[in-house]
Amino acid sequence: MRLVLASESRSRRQMLSAAGLDYDAMASGVDEAAEHAALIASGRAAGPGDVALHLARAKANAIGKFHPEAIVVGSDQVLALGNEIFSKAENRDGAREALLKLRGQRHELHSALAVVHRGREICAEVDVARLDVRAFSDEFLERYLDEAGDALTTCVGAYRLEGTGIQLFDRIEGAYHTILGMPLLPLLETLRQMKVLPS
Repeated sequence: MRLVLASESRSRRQMLSAAGLDYDAMASGVDEAAEHAALIASGRAAGPGDVALHLARAKANAIGKFHPEAIVVGSDQVLALGNEIFSKAENRDGAREALLKLRGQRHELHSALAVVHRGREICAEVDVARLDVRAFSDEFLERYLDEAGDALTTCVGAYRLEGTGIQLFDRIEGAYHTILGMPLLPLLETLRQMKVLPS
C-alpha cells in the first residue's frame, strides 16, 4: 500500500527515510493558525496535546480525501511553556524573543501522530518530551542566532536539536523522534499491524 506523509517537513522526511520507509511527501495545505483558532472557538479542550493531535488529524484528512487508498500520516508538534503555546518565529527578532522566554526554563514538546486509510482513523497518538533550556549568556545567544540559519524560522522554539540547537540544553527527557516532531514507534507498529512492514 502506498504511504503518504502529509508534510514536507525536512526532519519528518529524514525520520521516515532513516527508518527505511518508502513514501511520498505532500504539503497538506492546512492553515494551522485557523485550525487552532477553530479548535478554541469550539469550546473543546485545547491544551497543547489537543492542539497537536487536532492539527495532525487535519493534515492526514486533508491528504486522505484525495488519496483514500493510501495510508496517510499526519503529524504536528506544539511547544508549551506553562500555559503559553509557541508558534514558529517569523524572523531573527522573533527567535530571540522565544529563546529568551525559554532561557533557564523547562518546556514541553507535544508531538502527535494521526494515520488515516480509506476515510478511517487507524492510529492517533500524542507523546510528550520535556526539555530544560540552560541559562545561556546573551553573548552565546547572539552567536547562536548567527549560526542557526533556517532553524530559526522552520522549527518551533527556534532550535533544531540535531544541529547546534543541542547547545541550548541542560537536560532532555523523552523520545528522540518525539523531539524531532513525530512519535515514530507508534507509526512503525501501525504499519506492522497493517502488514505494510514485516512483523
